[in-house]
Amino acid sequence: MKKSSFGSSFRKWLCVGLLPVFLFGSVPAFAKEKFKVAWTIYAGWMPWDYAAQSGIVKKWADKYDIEIDVVQVNDYVESINQYTAGGFDGCVMTNMDALTIPAAGGVDSTALIVGDYSNGNDGIVLKDKTSLKDIQGQSVNLVELSVSHYLLARALETQGLSEKDVTVVNTSDADLVSAFTTPDVTATVTWNPLLSEIMKQPNANKVFDSSQIPGEILDLMVVKTDKLKAHPELGKALTGAWYEIMGVMSGSDAKAKEARTLMAKAAGTDLADYDSQLKATFMFYKPADAVAQTQSPNLKLTMQQVAEFSYKHGLLGDSAPNAGFVGVQTPTGIYGDANNVKLRFDPTYMQMAADGKL
Repeated sequence: MKKSSFGSSFRKWLCVGLLPVFLFGSVPAFAKEKFKVAWTIYAGWMPWDYAAQSGIVKKWADKYDIEIDVVQVNDYVESINQYTAGGFDGCVMTNMDALTIPAAGGVDSTALIVGDYSNGNDGIVLKDKTSLKDIQGQSVNLVELSVSHYLLARALETQGLSEKDVTVVNTSDADLVSAFTTPDVTATVTWNPLLSEIMKQPNANKVFDSSQIPGEILDLMVVKTDKLKAHPELGKALTGAWYEIMGVMSGSDAKAKEARTLMAKAAGTDLADYDSQLKATFMFYKPADAVAQTQSPNLKLTMQQVAEFSYKHGLLGDSAPNAGFVGVQTPTGIYGDANNVKLRFDPTYMQMAADGKL
């Protein structure tokens, strides 16, 4: 008796019918690429918190089918150390710290966004004295080897003085405000919002600030160069989110005020104080302005000055033979060793934003 072919045919049909289920239904969809960027409290970096809390970062990340986790780190230097050690793909930092920590440590980094330069947000404050020349012979509390230290050195130059004419006292940024209230501390250098808190004290006088060295203290979003090359979508999403926020907060309408109010709250202050800090911050609200700053020949000269200060203070590492040990690539050329470029100022993504191509 001949066997019926029904069972065999049914099994074949069943297998063919279920094949797509086994191939596609039972296998999870490919996970999105995930990235982490760090930020710390500072007037020019508060937009990153708003961008995260408002969902704008997520919107841009979704556009490029990635995930971006925006993480606040309480200690600024620690955030850069974690970035350098591999804990973050991107991190906010100044141009000097980008050179002396990740770049000097061998981590190839790219300044993706030039957000602003300090235009009074960093300052030198004396107690009961009103002239910068009065700083001679004083102990000065600051975060040693930071941009505050750089600002001090540049200020002393204007008076024909040098660091040997003062005593630098290394002080954590978390302790600077309380330290200035004590009788022993008579001079300090810091940045906002700490600077504004210190200036509320009746005997505090600001005798020098970063507006007197415009464009030298740049505030950046720095990302790992290899990550950016492998995942240009990260650069597009971060840059797109940033300039959307710039468009919102730079206005004078209710939405702009609401955004800045939330930034102020996150920084532990109020809108009036935060707006005063923004006045001391030369924000590049328009991407074209940030591109112009990056493409200026002054950038290369600034990085040379920063590198020379850093080398003098041993910030480029014990093995650094000279100030140009670490190569810094700018649109107008490389400062330092072209065979050891570890910091790159690349306006590509900011130009895309300016051209409306994100």
